[in-house]
Amino acid sequence: MDIRHFKTFKSIIEEGNFSNAAMKLGYTQSTVTSQIQQLEQELSIKLFEKIGRNMVLTPLGKELIPYADELLNTVKKIESIGKCGDNITGELKIAVAESLMSYKLQNVLYMFKEKAPNVKLSMVSLNCYDIKNMLASGEADLGLMYNVGSENKSLNAVKLSDFGVTLVCSPQFEQENLDLCKPNQKINTSLIINEVESIYRKILESYFFDKNIFLNNTIELGSIEAIKKCVASNLGISFLPRFTVEEELNNGKLKEIKIGCLDAKITAIYAYHKNKWISPAMSLFIELVRKDFKIG
Repeated sequence: MDIRHFKTFKSIIEEGNFSNAAMKLGYTQSTVTSQIQQLEQELSIKLFEKIGRNMVLTPLGKELIPYADELLNTVKKIESIGKCGDNITGELKIAVAESLMSYKLQNVLYMFKEKAPNVKLSMVSLNCYDIKNMLASGEADLGLMYNVGSENKSLNAVKLSDFGVTLVCSPQFEQENLDLCKPNQKINTSLIINEVESIYRKILESYFFDKNIFLNNTIELGSIEAIKKCVASNLGISFLPRFTVEEELNNGKLKEIKIGCLDAKITAIYAYHKNKWISPAMSLFIELVRKDFKIG
């Protein structure tokens, strides 16, 4: 059996279809199709079937996934024998919460590039629930995210740090009589925030629900930078990790709205599957993250 065929099989699952897998691997789509057909012939099973316009995994194809993962992990171990320092090679896929990616990992990424220039590093920014799912399914090697409360027994999780979350507005926002500890009120402004699964959005919306507090509407944006610019333009208020707005609070572009009865914190963690082999590249990245977050 050709190891490349298993890599192609795994790439199709990760990328969602044959054409995306072909682009990732640098093959033509016909090459990907041919490799899967050869793998099916060697195994005497059908891995994919056409449903409508889509190729989907068969039940036997789903059964093959953990065996393919185990095989490819073994190949990675073999390829890394004797390699260390600048000789570290291979691939490392990391899933990261957007706020951590944008504001906390620059130094780690710089040091990793310096120490392991030959590693093919790929990073994807997702919400924390999607990151957990990727780790559980083996689609990502390592995840940096926030603790969202729901434990997944298949993952090892390590605490990095607690961060405060703060409500911010434009300096032009009228807040003289604003008291967010007071229940049963409607506030004439918009909440500008990340998508529904954002952990800090959930914290604020849960607080507003308990207090029976309503805002005019919600503006949902995918970028913290876009959120901050809209808030600075006085289009609404937002609830964000304090480290993401520290600079704007210091230079006066944003202003903090105090909520004395809400002391919200979020916990940053890194996590990986308990069965995941920790490659030299992954070990180095974890070491740099721990050093940067100052944990022993």
